[in-house]
Amino acid sequence: MVSEQALPGGPWPVRRMRRDERREQILDAATRAFARAGFAATGLDDVAGEADLTRVMLYRHFESKADLYRAALDRACTRLAEAVGSDNFDDESIPALLRAASADPDGFRLLFRHAAREPEFRDLVDTLTSASAEIAQRNLARRLPAGPWLDWAARVIPAFTTDAVIGWLDAGQPDPHLAAARIDRAVQGIIEAAQQTKG
Repeated sequence: MVSEQALPGGPWPVRRMRRDERREQILDAATRAFARAGFAATGLDDVAGEADLTRVMLYRHFESKADLYRAALDRACTRLAEAVGSDNFDDESIPALLRAASADPDGFRLLFRHAAREPEFRDLVDTLTSASAEIAQRNLARRLPAGPWLDWAARVIPAFTTDAVIGWLDAGQPDPHLAAARIDRAVQGIIEAAQQTKG
């Protein structure tokens, strides 16, 4: 819908956003704001300011700050799943993770840095952690014998990989064409450590 609004220089047409577009605008702003300081340290006024909207407008779309935070996390999780896709670890897994993080750095930080520290939203992080460990275990079973070191590697590799990607984002995304190979080299080191059965 287009209406006219009087601004300096004459009336200019102003396009009103559809409800779903406004919701996405709010989620974009909320993701940026929450990714800077986390849930507890970010108020709705911070989100409203980031979105250039009023708090009233936020409440038209979300019942509470917790509802808004959960929606931002759910969207980041959906985007990550769509970008990374497969349940298999292969040569494309780490590059896909880096591309997903690069496309939505605030969402990635929100999921893997902030939500893990927020008890109220720990269930989502625990679900992601369990799913990642299960996928890692299934894929690593081809290279490691069943037992405690397979279990260890299946927990360490997903945690290391997400921390490595966050570190890469925080460092300014250096050498994007080489980053996946460097992270993969470190992952191979973890696998080799798990393969050592003596000493």
